[in-house]
Amino acid sequence: MVDNSEKTTHFGFRTVAKEEKEGMVADVFHSVATKYDLMNDLMSFGIHRVWKRFTIECSGVRRGQHVLDLAGGTGDLTAKFSRLVGDDGGVVLADINASMLKVGREKLRNNGVIGNVDYVQANAEALPFPDDFFDCITIAFGLRNVTDKEKALRSMYRVLKPGGRLLVLEFSKPTVKMLSKVYDAYSFHILPRIGEMVASDADSYRYLAESIRMHPDQETLKNMMSDAGFDNVNYFNLTGGVVALHRGFKF
Repeated sequence: MVDNSEKTTHFGFRTVAKEEKEGMVADVFHSVATKYDLMNDLMSFGIHRVWKRFTIECSGVRRGQHVLDLAGGTGDLTAKFSRLVGDDGGVVLADINASMLKVGREKLRNNGVIGNVDYVQANAEALPFPDDFFDCITIAFGLRNVTDKEKALRSMYRVLKPGGRLLVLEFSKPTVKMLSKVYDAYSFHILPRIGEMVASDADSYRYLAESIRMHPDQETLKNMMSDAGFDNVNYFNLTGGVVALHRGFKF
């Protein structure tokens, strides 16, 4: 009997061929790119800004350093890092999706973020950067969309400097049972309706809800980061575990 498990992966709750997922995810983000920021505010009631602020605080980024904002989308983290690293440092906003990267570039430039930010279309599984290059890497709400998460984590480890840190901000598993029930009801019944009304795209937001449920829980992701080579991996549950920030170091 042929084992097809290595040839397939999840796209939301569906099982698809690995080579198909990247294009399917791309279609989702091409569709939602122009409404991405508005939908983030609506979906999270603005709390995503608090989660991202905490990520910045845990980054330890200082003037003169180099930061990779991977799956950086519309550049919320990049804007903050640009100010922290100053003219002596640099930030790379990288995203696999050209539409998201375009929206992010236009947004940041319109807000006066120029000079120390580069924009790179890149696949997290095969980052086009030298070994030991970045002081800090962040990936916020992007890892769950990556086809081969283990390969992506190893790629991040390779391009991180010794002494650097990786921060993974991602939806996770709620730690309170009642919260989990409310969260499920919101995700599968209300979120697609908001997506339909605001972005004219219920299907993409239904996928996003499903992709959250298929993403590894807190302990599983912690172990995956350790297996990829990261040391002192820990995580912080935010909003009752709806979101978790994982942090690991390269020594």
